[in-house]
Amino acid sequence: MISVPSETRGSCHMQKSKETQKTSEFLDIIFQPSCGLGQHCKQYGPSEDTDLKDTYLIPRNIMAEPDYIEDDNPELIRPQKLVNPVKTSRNHQDLHRELLMNQKRGLAPQNKPELQKVMEKRKRDQVIKQKEEEAQKKKSDLEIELLKRQQKLEQQELEKQKLQEEQENAPEFVKVKGNLRRTGQEVAQVQES
Repeated sequence: MISVPSETRGSCHMQKSKETQKTSEFLDIIFQPSCGLGQHCKQYGPSEDTDLKDTYLIPRNIMAEPDYIEDDNPELIRPQKLVNPVKTSRNHQDLHRELLMNQKRGLAPQNKPELQKVMEKRKRDQVIKQKEEEAQKKKSDLEIELLKRQQKLEQQELEKQKLQEEQENAPEFVKVKGNLRRTGQEVAQVQES
């Protein structure tokens, strides 16, 4: 175990009891007040009445600071943080924004895979279709006859509309020819009688 003299420790560190002296010496090395996140530092650390077990929950800044920050040498090439192409993509940003909004509203995201969603939709559609078929089967004979008559009337109306459209769209000479036939038939009927 490495021991650090009490003079080198920061002034804001508390003294531990004899039982936890070894642990505190180790933690004093890890949590130097210079890191800004010292465990016993009054500004960042917990209060005096906390347990030793809580010390392991505090984040540790173990990595050393790079040397190039102190030296302002313009010839040095300073490393830059790489851009993550996934996070800069428009789709990722939209998805992230949607998830944040849903979390604020209290809506849980759909954890179901796409295949499961499709299968559930098919099941719902089948149930609806079966209910419609059962409703049709329960119809009485009178309702069935009324439906048949209604369908026949609709077909006749459609045929009449088609004939009218054909007559309206027919060329002029066909209309004249039809008129001549009618007049010819009328003349023949008059002569026979």
